[in-house]
Amino acid sequence: MFRLSPVRVEQWGVVVDIKAYIGEATEYDKKEALEDRRPKSWLKSVSAFANGKGGVLIFGVANDGALKGLSDVKTASEKISEAIKSKMDPLPGIDLQIRREDGKEFILLHVSAGAETPYYYIGDGGRIAYIRVGNESVQATAADLKRLVLRGSNSTYDSLSTLYRFENFAFTKLRSVYRQRTGLEMDAQDFLSFGLVDERGFMTHTGALLADESPMRFSRLFCTRWNGQDKASGTMEALDDKEFSGSLIALLQSGEEFVRNNTRKRWKKTDYGRVEMPDYPDRAVLECLVNALIHRDYMIAGSEVHIDIFDDRMEIYSPGGMMDGSLVQELDTDHVPSKRRNPIIADVFSRMNYMERRGSGFRKIKADYHRAVNFREALEPKFFSDRNNFIVTLFNLNYGVEVGKTILPKQEPSFTTTETILPAKKTSIEKKLNDMGFTARTSAHILKLYQHYSYEQCFTRAQIADVLGITTAPATVLIRKMKETGLIELANGKSRGAYHFKKI
Repeated sequence: MFRLSPVRVEQWGVVVDIKAYIGEATEYDKKEALEDRRPKSWLKSVSAFANGKGGVLIFGVANDGALKGLSDVKTASEKISEAIKSKMDPLPGIDLQIRREDGKEFILLHVSAGAETPYYYIGDGGRIAYIRVGNESVQATAADLKRLVLRGSNSTYDSLSTLYRFENFAFTKLRSVYRQRTGLEMDAQDFLSFGLVDERGFMTHTGALLADESPMRFSRLFCTRWNGQDKASGTMEALDDKEFSGSLIALLQSGEEFVRNNTRKRWKKTDYGRVEMPDYPDRAVLECLVNALIHRDYMIAGSEVHIDIFDDRMEIYSPGGMMDGSLVQELDTDHVPSKRRNPIIADVFSRMNYMERRGSGFRKIKADYHRAVNFREALEPKFFSDRNNFIVTLFNLNYGVEVGKTILPKQEPSFTTTETILPAKKTSIEKKLNDMGFTARTSAHILKLYQHYSYEQCFTRAQIADVLGITTAPATVLIRKMKETGLIELANGKSRGAYHFKKI
């Protein structure tokens, strides 16, 4: 929809601050002048904005930010409208505005995020779609175009049907883990309602990825424990190397097992038992693996999820950058909106309490590190993305820390040293446990659960048993004790039997 707005001058004679406006806009591009003979130079940004999350193109501002203004905004506006009508297909939603500052006039071309993607620039004998990557408009690849077509048809890769018949595949692993983590059986109707199979009995891509013998051959996990701090540090470059295939559940479990087998876990005694000090927080590793497998771009062929463990860090790589083309290293990861590339796969994992539906993965990973023993600011997890890659770097909490330095003294522990850093919140729950008259073993179990999940994360009976290394019967008794003393409560919006700690 085209709309030409008049010059907007604020009341009391205050003019619009173009530079401030640019600073507030998250997606924008600028042109010093309208290049009416080279419309591709700016229409590619119109295409990219429409194919992405929208944006604004500002005419009259130089590359260095100098405010030049336009000599004839009326004529320029008409040419902009005509170029979009004749060289864009389909027509994007735009709002064309004229602004004035210091006696100079500027054109602001607002482009809405489109619902009929892909939006093409038509010219030079071809049709080209563009997307935003960081602050650039780049030509869409074949995989990008597939994603845009799916978005334009209101579909996602994981929802598309395959030619594989549901009855020809087994889902033993999925059924077993679903029962363990929810306490419920998964029947044939669930496969249909969850989106794993269509009405004709054909599996969707989600179903194919979760089958025991997954026919999706590119869904694999490569794991390597390197010798040293890089991939070529000595005569023996890899200490352990594994390649896994199969269902996403099997890949997740294999990845967890590989990390456990190739990292260490220290421990120290406390008044309530002992505190474990793994090289990497278990929950942070799980969160990274879950997100790498669920949110990877399955339309990027010839690439797999990788786990690379070095002496001082672990890197988890997943094919596919941020969905909207933004660069995660330039974002505030505490406030990244939830966008799911594979929403059906994500929903299945959410039902099994592997992840939250509200999308708080970045915060949870960092929170797990902040609560960990030996955490310091230099070990903050790092996130990096580009057009086709996403990498999380988790740092080894125990690397470079002497074993003797990590043992707590018999006196009241100090939480301010850099050698042994314990989360401040832990002291409040320790005091509460001390007042409740629990046995030392029960207190140690509850403290370990709190360190693992804190307030932000939910857990089930099966997860308690897994974390503590006990059977489900004593896990049930522990849940009853924590409920009776008001330490935990049922989690709203979660499946039956999911709990979280109450804030103290």
